[in-house]
Amino acid sequence: MGVDPHLLRTLVTVAECGSFSAAASRLGYTQSAVSQHIAALESDLGTPLLRRRPVVPTPAGERLLEHAGPILLRLDAARADVRRTVADPPSTLTLAASPLAARPLAVALAEVRRSYPGTDTMLTVCGRDEVAEGVAAGTFTLGLVDGIAAATDPLHLTAAVQLRTTPVAHDDLVVALPKDHPLASRSRTRRGLSLGDLADARWIDAPEVAAPLTALRAAAGSDALHPAFTYNGTDVHTLLRLVASGHGLVVLPQSALVPDVAAVATALSS
Repeated sequence: MGVDPHLLRTLVTVAECGSFSAAASRLGYTQSAVSQHIAALESDLGTPLLRRRPVVPTPAGERLLEHAGPILLRLDAARADVRRTVADPPSTLTLAASPLAARPLAVALAEVRRSYPGTDTMLTVCGRDEVAEGVAAGTFTLGLVDGIAAATDPLHLTAAVQLRTTPVAHDDLVVALPKDHPLASRSRTRRGLSLGDLADARWIDAPEVAAPLTALRAAAGSDALHPAFTYNGTDVHTLLRLVASGHGLVVLPQSALVPDVAAVATALSS
């Protein structure tokens, strides 16, 4: 199978938009061109990839979409690498940071100003995956992300491409919980908490801001941590207000907390 990446990108866009017309608008194509792209892919593979009403992937389409993201990212990364070898230094440096990367961000901005005096700098705050993929594809010059890792270990960013990484800062992880929570008193002791202490707690799964529950389950060696609900935003203060109001617990770097939220040191094991 020799899939044209343009056709593959059209499939991804239609699946994301849930509409041929919306995908055409995003891509700058006509709706008939989008339909032709999908038809060409389906003809090549000999199977339908999208159901039309509503527009959702078929099982075969879902499998192709699993491959499409990494394939397209690798192509974008290759194109960006080639451009870097021949391009003049950019007039504007585009930086990206995940919401909790505030501490290393200050250090990085200072270093950028020293290294590129007089160059304009533009900052985007977005999710961890978007930062990593944007750096790989050349959308961002530099990216800063947070995540769970030992002080000497690199963060796992994306399996699709290799990115050069440099540790900038290390911060202790704590469980954020309301001040009136029964376990909040441990913030005044050395005892702390383990994830095993919190197996039955209400959790907020905030994968773009806090430690994702999938990572906490892996660290605890247990599937017992369940979300009360999922927060897909990137605003740290909104998440902390939800914690302070008793909607659930999260694991965050110590530096991310505000006065109306208690913090208890946590060991990432059961």
